[in-house]
Amino acid sequence: MHFAVVKSKTIIIIISIILVCTILAASFGGVKLAEVFFGYSTRLVPVYCVDTEQKQVAITFDAAWGADKTQGILDILGQYNVKATFFLVGFWVDEYPDMVKKIDEAGMEIGTHSNNHPDMAKLDKKQIDDELDQSISKIQNITGKKVEFFRPPFGSYNNTLLESAQQHDLISIQWDVDTLDWKGLSATQISDRVMSKVKNGSIILMHNNSDNVLDGLKLTLDRLKVRGYNVTEVGKLVYKSDFTIARDGTQIKTKGEIENAKLS
Repeated sequence: MHFAVVKSKTIIIIISIILVCTILAASFGGVKLAEVFFGYSTRLVPVYCVDTEQKQVAITFDAAWGADKTQGILDILGQYNVKATFFLVGFWVDEYPDMVKKIDEAGMEIGTHSNNHPDMAKLDKKQIDDELDQSISKIQNITGKKVEFFRPPFGSYNNTLLESAQQHDLISIQWDVDTLDWKGLSATQISDRVMSKVKNGSIILMHNNSDNVLDGLKLTLDRLKVRGYNVTEVGKLVYKSDFTIARDGTQIKTKGEIENAKLS
């Protein structure tokens, strides 16, 4: 009888271990529960903002539909003597090649926003590669410049997408300040959203053809200047090598990057 009790306890312990292992191996929202339980994560994240002591922020414009206000944006950026990054969709490039040239000639930075603006987290590896290859090729054929940055459509991503972007030598960029300008917000509402969230190293999301983007941009640039922020493109804000990305998407320079900065 005593042996039977000990054996039963052993069986219960073994079953419990199996159940725990099964639960921890399971995934929730793309993240293994073991990663949460033990405090680590293998989930990749793009750059949402940059850890920096400099009062510097980047303004970005996603371009997928329409171009009516794009020249106006370039004019305003020129008036304020600031640069920005434009993330262009491939079919937008096809429709507005002359505007792509103008963006480039104005000294703005151009990244890819995919070729057809799908939810790329739902695509397989080959489809992702095709989206990136085609959009990069279209941009580079016009500008003659390397495309270094990628913004996932809808802000949707997974490890496969981010790994594919890395293989294309692209740094994936999100944002930590969303103007929501596409919702028809007024210029004041757009600017208020920026000023309530902006900090050193912020990446600001705007859209090239939203209703009040022109007035919203001018008001925002005025207010950022008053607060002492230097506005620039993504490439002048992010670290292109020797960096890590925290779980919240903050890009942090490593020791190697710090030493390089001291030498420059």
